[in-house]
Amino acid sequence: MSTSARLAQGLAELGIELPVAAQEKLLAYLALLNKWNATYSLTALRDQEKGVSHHLLDSLAVLPYVPAGSLLDVGSGGGMPGIPFAIARPDLTVTLLDSNSKKAAFLRQAIIELALPNAAVHCGRVEQYHPSVGFTAITSRAFSELANFVALSRHLLAEGGCWLAMKGALPSAEIAQLPADVRVEAAHALSVPGVDAERHVIVLRPDDADAECKKPDESTREN
Repeated sequence: MSTSARLAQGLAELGIELPVAAQEKLLAYLALLNKWNATYSLTALRDQEKGVSHHLLDSLAVLPYVPAGSLLDVGSGGGMPGIPFAIARPDLTVTLLDSNSKKAAFLRQAIIELALPNAAVHCGRVEQYHPSVGFTAITSRAFSELANFVALSRHLLAEGGCWLAMKGALPSAEIAQLPADVRVEAAHALSVPGVDAERHVIVLRPDDADAECKKPDESTREN
């Protein structure tokens, strides 16, 4: 099966509909990631055959839980999940943050080559980042333990916003260590086509927040 066919099949299994142009851009991103990875060590995954499942689909499985507005991808590394989000959701404003200058250079080049006007890059540490406006959602893919993730990025969360932490197995011990004023809104088990391992997205928000993060949007899932 071709790479494009694997992507199309995986999206169908996730119940996510994307135009052909977006699917082509996702594959162009994957090719760019593979090209730069040998020099910049953007990802530990060396098996390019698993790129569709372990990079693209693994990121996009979270898409139904991403609210409208702006999103910060903390510790973006090679651009996951932020770049797949930006490709799939052109209405979403995405900021990719990484403290590694080489990875930030790749992210900037990827944004240029993929023509993503809704994406931007900030090179620096998350605790030292102070934009004028907060983010509707803050996500991370194996950035750190939950308590550390929310502590370092809390000043970046807009009122009513939420954190989306991508994890493997359900991190019960990490959840137990969360501060009292941060609550778990939901812990969604994800089934990612081609990934034979547990996946979860943990939705967190400050306990004093009123607005809820978006639940799965039926417009992005098969009935």
